[in-house]
Amino acid sequence: MLVFLRIFGVWLLLLAMVAAVVDATKSLAGGGAWVVTPMGEQWQALNPDSLAATKAWIETSVGPFLWDPVMTTILHAPTWVVFGILGVLLFWLGQKRKPVEVFIN
Repeated sequence: MLVFLRIFGVWLLLLAMVAAVVDATKSLAGGGAWVVTPMGEQWQALNPDSLAATKAWIETSVGPFLWDPVMTTILHAPTWVVFGILGVLLFWLGQKRKPVEVFIN
């Protein structure tokens, strides 16, 4: 299980690097002004039906309070930041724990 978390974390970190390179390329092509692609815009461009289905599922299953403040904040964040944070978190959770030695006298 821990191996899968680490592998998935590395994949998400690689996706974050790809998204950062895409933003940097757009920035250089646009004359040097920094371009940041929000996660929601990227998702809308790739698959708008799944974004709408996810919104409907979250609002019906969990509640509209999760979509409006939480998910909209995540969807407005840069793509590379979202994937980077998730990748680091999953990689950290997948690390092997060091055994704790307890000395009792």
